[in-house]
Amino acid sequence: MNQQTFEEQEIPLADLENIGLGKDGRLLLKDEDLKALLTGSRTQLIRLENLVSGDVRIEAIDAKLSLKRNENGALDLMIHPIYQTPLAPAFLTEDEALALEDGELPNLEKSYVDDHGIFRDVLVEYDKETKEFVITDTERVLVPDFVNSEKLTAEQKERYRKGKEVELQDGTKFQFTGTKPEGIRSNRLALVASIIVDGGLSFMVYHGLKALFGKKHDQEVAKVHSAGYEQAVKDMQLAKHRAGAFTNSR
Repeated sequence: MNQQTFEEQEIPLADLENIGLGKDGRLLLKDEDLKALLTGSRTQLIRLENLVSGDVRIEAIDAKLSLKRNENGALDLMIHPIYQTPLAPAFLTEDEALALEDGELPNLEKSYVDDHGIFRDVLVEYDKETKEFVITDTERVLVPDFVNSEKLTAEQKERYRKGKEVELQDGTKFQFTGTKPEGIRSNRLALVASIIVDGGLSFMVYHGLKALFGKKHDQEVAKVHSAGYEQAVKDMQLAKHRAGAFTNSR
């Protein structure tokens, strides 16, 4: 499934060069971090060194990166360092913030009116690595149509959009997250998700997925590829073969 929110040519290369992650017009990012940026997720923690801003020089800092579209339509590079003290959004109560920080809740859906008077329905998570509250607009969550060849119902899609666990007939469980580069957690180490694009399917294979919130992988379950997964892989390979045959015939 092509979950790209942004195009690679939109990436502010100059900003990445300024922090040592670009050189001579080339990106110096790992594939998984580049994919995270393009899908609107956060990268893993990256060590940034010799940062200079005016008279301020930072020898080294660990931070996650993400992209955000500004009011002019261009992309801004966002740097998420490890905060000493978490700063909760104003629309959260103290109890809600503490429940997220302490891991009592995996996420929290909230509705509020922002500073521009716009009503927003968001999903709030807490990133323990950076000690930061992560806010995702639920309307911008790209929801798969199929996972492991099983078509999701309207109810399952809504659950996914709101960060709740979704369970398939093959026992696979998964949920959206804005805190991990993959953008998804599961009780399986791998799954195949797809969306309907122009009448066909676009696939995305996920490997090395993190466990569901607050749980550990049952290794015997996590490493098993279900029949649905195997079928989805075959469907993906067939789609690539057909696309290649079509291209060669032109």
